[in-house]
Amino acid sequence: MSGAHEGTFEGLRAQLQEAAAEFADGPDALEGILLGIVDDVDHAVREPLEIFPVCHHSPASATAMARRLRQKQPKVVYLELCEDMAPLLTELRNCKLPVAVQAFASEVDGFPADWSPLSVVAPITEASAEYQAIAYALDTPGVELVLVDRSSDHVFQWDARGAHNDGAADPDAPPAEEEAALHGDAVGVEIGDLRPRFAELEEHLLRHGKVRHWSEWWHQYVELPLGDSDHDTYRQVMLLIGSLFRRLAPGDPHRVRVDEDRERYMWTRMREHLAATGTDPEDCLYVCGAFHAASRVAEFGVHGTDTFEISPRSATKWQHGLIPSSHAAIEAQFGLAAGSVSIAATVWAKNLKRTRVQPYRLEGQAGTKKSRAKKTAAAPAPVPALPPSDKLTGFLRQPPVLDRLDEAELLGWSVEIVRAARRNGYLSSTADAIAVFESSILLAGMRDRARPTPYDFQDAAVTCIEKDTVPGRRDVRRLVEIMMGGDRVGQVGYDALPPLARDVHDRLAPLNLKLQQSGVQRALLDIAGRPELERCSDVLWMLRRLMPQQAVRPIMGERKLGERSIQESWDLSLGTHQRALIELGYEGVSIEQVLEQRLRRRAYDRQATAATVLEAVEDATLYLRSRRLADELGTHALEVLAAERSVDGAPEVLRRVRRLLAYYRTSEPVLPSWIESFVKAGYAHYCTLLPTAFTDEDATVRQVAAMLGFLFSMEGLALSLGCDRAQLELAVAQSHPEESSRTALLWAAQVHLGNLSRADLRARCDELLGNPLAVPSYPRYLSGFLHALGPVPSLTDFVVEAVSNAFARLPDPVLLPWLPTLITTLRSGFELAPLLIREAGRTFPGRLAALDEWVPPWLAQPEPAARPTRSAGGGRGSALLAEHPATCDAVAELLGCEGTWRTTDPGPSGAELLGRHPETARALEALLAGA
Repeated sequence: MSGAHEGTFEGLRAQLQEAAAEFADGPDALEGILLGIVDDVDHAVREPLEIFPVCHHSPASATAMARRLRQKQPKVVYLELCEDMAPLLTELRNCKLPVAVQAFASEVDGFPADWSPLSVVAPITEASAEYQAIAYALDTPGVELVLVDRSSDHVFQWDARGAHNDGAADPDAPPAEEEAALHGDAVGVEIGDLRPRFAELEEHLLRHGKVRHWSEWWHQYVELPLGDSDHDTYRQVMLLIGSLFRRLAPGDPHRVRVDEDRERYMWTRMREHLAATGTDPEDCLYVCGAFHAASRVAEFGVHGTDTFEISPRSATKWQHGLIPSSHAAIEAQFGLAAGSVSIAATVWAKNLKRTRVQPYRLEGQAGTKKSRAKKTAAAPAPVPALPPSDKLTGFLRQPPVLDRLDEAELLGWSVEIVRAARRNGYLSSTADAIAVFESSILLAGMRDRARPTPYDFQDAAVTCIEKDTVPGRRDVRRLVEIMMGGDRVGQVGYDALPPLARDVHDRLAPLNLKLQQSGVQRALLDIAGRPELERCSDVLWMLRRLMPQQAVRPIMGERKLGERSIQESWDLSLGTHQRALIELGYEGVSIEQVLEQRLRRRAYDRQATAATVLEAVEDATLYLRSRRLADELGTHALEVLAAERSVDGAPEVLRRVRRLLAYYRTSEPVLPSWIESFVKAGYAHYCTLLPTAFTDEDATVRQVAAMLGFLFSMEGLALSLGCDRAQLELAVAQSHPEESSRTALLWAAQVHLGNLSRADLRARCDELLGNPLAVPSYPRYLSGFLHALGPVPSLTDFVVEAVSNAFARLPDPVLLPWLPTLITTLRSGFELAPLLIREAGRTFPGRLAALDEWVPPWLAQPEPAARPTRSAGGGRGSALLAEHPATCDAVAELLGCEGTWRTTDPGPSGAELLGRHPETARALEALLAGA
């Protein structure tokens, strides 16, 4: 074989050697690089197993691939793609491209825990060489498709965290549309990563090519020249580019090692398959990136060494599926220019029309035309392979071909962009269309090309149409991208969905909506009229809990403990968020199973608090209606509460325990045992922490108030379960706060326990207002009283009085700085404001005119009580009892008392009392006489 190809590129070697000697003043590094590139091309061409170099999402590569597959008709196609993704490729026929093949692992074993979840995606578009190879292999009888690249597990084994993405996008460039985030934070793998890794080289190419982005340079200087080239020319040029970028790549040891290990991995897998099946290498085709096609590792080729050992995979369990992708998502993930993939799709369609190459499409795929003739027509005979000739020299020496100006095409673009601009709020006219047309030609001439490219047209449209501001949501650059093909969003078909996603669609079928379509759809549920829709409501609320907020959004109706809606309205966009639904399918076979697993995972997490566990209990009751799971998580909440040594979650614990208690008291005959134990343990727990919390600087006033709220509101239940009130009284007695707001909170607790009267509390506040040294700190006392409304709501009238006195008596330099604190306190404690407003409504006059004469109740002097006059009829109570003795007899019999009725003297009882006890009157007389 080597003899047959000997001297193929000798002429090119001689010319490059002469050029290196002339331009570099003698043989040096330049000669080594140029001759090394030719050697790499010659080395790859000599390989018995044909290597087909490609570039990802390249129309020229896709066209050359379709042409070569029809000529060669290989029996085995080796493809540079993660080998564990092979079972999914047959499901591509049930999808609308672009889609991405995904490997997903929610739980890791063998990797750092903070890496979870792990995700790898490989996007596939119709205008790509890999799709042509897949479609050919799957729909051609007797052809085997073998994926030979490293597995998804090895992607994370070999790549350091933060350097996963082979095509790193600019992290500071936000995507223009939400479809750009379809891949999430998954690691992207692509077939044919071909971009200079030498920053100075890329900058040089862009500057001298008079372009702004690498995608534009590739389109102008590679895509267009190779669009009509033959197989040998295409192959040798791609090998040349791959070798050039490889030899000028920076010496990043990690990246070089990963690239070489991937090449060793792929060639090892191919030799293993050849040895196992006995396939002739001449009947095989190896599709890989041009960068890897120019490899010089020892394992390269069918006759390479077998010294590379493939490491075993980790114990991580990987799930595989298809997720929708989009042009914007591919561009964002691999750092391509915005609109470049859409432009590539347009160029792909033009290439097919111009070259008349018949592409491969999977049978039955959305967008393909079914033709019976294709099934019965005999496949053309394969073209015998000829010895490769030197096509590289002729390609490098030929002058650039200047395409003639297609005025009709450019005129159509100009008119269409003006029409699109008008629809989006721009004040564009026919004059703008003419300006765009002329500016496109001018820009193309300045950039040394006769025919304006889509990038030239885009710059001209932005210059001529877009003024100072963008009137709508889309700017002109985005409008051009949409006009050139738009951001096509793929869709995974029903048959290719995981079981969970199919189950969701089946259970929501009564809604009669096309849930797989993108966009927002309105669902109306009349549960009272159609009780069967309640099951759909349950599914929607669980999806609301599991998926992004915009995927399932309730418009009318809510779900609370003990409440059920009779009518609901929803905005559904499951088609737009299909990826999130598919990834749920990696966690279980039903949404109930996934929700239960997530609740358990959150409740048993190391960082879980009693509040988070109680939230899981509430969700288990609200969405799953599972008493078993709620009891299990509630018991665990008791253990978590006992282990806590801080009061950070006290407000949330109080809110959720109150809600659960209210639910169980109205829906269950008896309280669950776990919540009784929780109240009992919480009473003792917070009594123990209360003295420390009053003086702890890390504990806030709101948290201490929540502790008191738990103790006071749960006191009746706790005492009935065997707790001792002395615990609470002792805890309050041992509390000695120093901060003003906490002192006020303690006073409120003492009033609740009866250790402090309201008169004493009022006197303490008056003393503070009368003390000039204490006046600056008085607003902090008021803040404490506001927080005390939660545990001691009976002080609402006093708090209204205290706030009113503050507004009346505090000077402005003290009062005004406190007003923002008052507002934030009422806003954070949303349950406090209604109490104050209601009490203030009862206290203050309802009309403005009555305010001038109004006197606060706490300042009004009480009128002397009038002496009661005795009616002539005597004591009505005695007469009533005497007339109706049956009631008293029944009560006495019930209490077990015995006695007889006796008659009373109807005379004045008061005079009789003075007659029987005259000593009191005589003492009063002596006292008055002495005075």
